[in-house]
Amino acid sequence: MATIGASFAEAMQPLEGKDWTVDLAQVEAADSAAVGLLLGWLRNAQRHEAKLVFVNVPDNLRSLADLYGVADALPLSHSS
Repeated sequence: MATIGASFAEAMQPLEGKDWTVDLAQVEAADSAAVGLLLGWLRNAQRHEAKLVFVNVPDNLRSLADLYGVADALPLSHSS
């Protein structure tokens, strides 16, 4: 939660209809705020007709998305 504020603000910038790949390899710990960030980013991409994919998704983040029932809605990939 301590670092999600700046990331969320960046995620909400217009994505301008482009293809975006977000590499999550550096994520060391994730909680429900991280899942919320991914969902917010996805909604923003859809609003701007952009394609978004998350790569190198850590297992714990994937497990949280499964737990909350949103894994199928998120464009999650294991590698880039």
